[in-house]
Amino acid sequence: MSAPGEWASIPQMAQVAAARFGDAPAVVEGDSSLSFAELGQQIDQAAAAMLAAGVEAGDRVAIWASNRLEWIITALGLQAAGAALLPVNTRFKPAETAYILSRSRARLLVVEAGFADIDPAGLFRQADADLSALENVVVLPPAEAHNVPGAVSWADFLRAGESVAPEAVEARRQAVGPNQISDILFTSGTTGAPKGVMMTHGQTLRQFSNWCDFADLRRGDRYLIVNPFFHMFGYKAGWLACLMRGATVYPVPVFDVDQVLNLVEAEQVTVLPGPPTVYQSILDHPTRPRRDLSSLRVAVTGAADIPVELIRRMHEELPFQRVCTGYGLTEAGTCTGTQPGDDPETIATTAGRAMPDLEVRVADGDREAAPGETGEVLVRGFSVMAGYFDDPVATAAAIDADGWLHTGDLGILDHRGYLKIAGRIKDMFIVGGFNAYPAEIENMLLGHPAVAQAAVVGVLDERLGEVGRAFIVPQSGSAIDPDELIAWCRERMANYKVPRSVVLRESLPLNATGKVMKSELLADS
Repeated sequence: MSAPGEWASIPQMAQVAAARFGDAPAVVEGDSSLSFAELGQQIDQAAAAMLAAGVEAGDRVAIWASNRLEWIITALGLQAAGAALLPVNTRFKPAETAYILSRSRARLLVVEAGFADIDPAGLFRQADADLSALENVVVLPPAEAHNVPGAVSWADFLRAGESVAPEAVEARRQAVGPNQISDILFTSGTTGAPKGVMMTHGQTLRQFSNWCDFADLRRGDRYLIVNPFFHMFGYKAGWLACLMRGATVYPVPVFDVDQVLNLVEAEQVTVLPGPPTVYQSILDHPTRPRRDLSSLRVAVTGAADIPVELIRRMHEELPFQRVCTGYGLTEAGTCTGTQPGDDPETIATTAGRAMPDLEVRVADGDREAAPGETGEVLVRGFSVMAGYFDDPVATAAAIDADGWLHTGDLGILDHRGYLKIAGRIKDMFIVGGFNAYPAEIENMLLGHPAVAQAAVVGVLDERLGEVGRAFIVPQSGSAIDPDELIAWCRERMANYKVPRSVVLRESLPLNATGKVMKSELLADS
């Protein structure tokens, strides 16, 4: 295995992978398979096209597309050209995407028009967005480029790169160093306007080499990626990790349990990360007992509220040898992880301990929180972001003078140094003077045998200021009486934590990474 110090940059790592793994399959998409060597050739073509389009070192290039081969080729091509990757959420509307393109002054956009209602033409109808820096729009097949003002097709874009000498591409790639910005991932914007998190090539390679060890990713693994490429989980802990280790990528644009089961069975998939809902859907699928899922070896998941029973079932009813959870955020990557041999309760209710060469602590104001106390999670180490793009004020507010990143997440460290996430500071609500943490209450609710999913929000109350409201998805075939569930809670948790109302739902609103969108629940409250 290559050590991260052997790679100066992500595109250099990809070039080494092309030579090292050669004819082994790198990406399998439908009936087509691309080897590592062939992927290397297509990366060079994309890099040449970037140079032909005028992309310079330090520029930003955006990708607004689903999980597909061209996403990987584009990302590595633009990075080989010295540019920084700017992933865009496929659920974004034109106004949201235009803000990010304008804020980052992106030079070029590669877009999959029509996927999930992506409307690139709508970008140019946003009167308050300055897209003057956006010189090129490249439309991926099967959409037609002529439907987007000034756009070119993917084929024409690559064809223009044929005039660029291979030596020019190689010179640009070799000029990319470990301290250069590799990507800018914009935060979700739930606490204000989205901010662009800058990471370097060296940071990314070092951290996700560690992640490969954590997940036990091996050469020859077959990795089905349902996590979106625009997110760190699908990009860095996804296809980038596969390139590092020589594993095969199976991109899935939209999670469909039947498609996933078919792929696992037909392709003998070994690695299947995803949010808890992915595994719950597989376990509950009526055909699952008749499926050959024996190849599955590794599951990686993460959420503040994972039912212990789900982890037990994954161990007992599915063939996974390793089930692990962790805690991470855009500003610092994966910060903690569970360890081999951890019991189901530890895997479900904690996010493990600090990853190698990172420090994680919990602070209550200016003092260190004692084991078992709740406070803000702080992270320090090599993986903490280089800063927010063009926003030194926000960077200084997030990273203190001692190098600690203030995550905005509430957590508890136990005596083993294992971290339990209690929610976001902004999600905490105060009931009659007592702090109530939604993730803690949700974990308790998941202990009820009839509860499949739970989300708790604070709502206004004339007497107590705020009280909890629980949105509950019952287990399949189970019936829940809200009053009985509240009575069950009163027997198991302090009075201020008990939800005062329960709303039954068939499903919870989830974003593309499987997190509950509590803003939508609050809008319904």
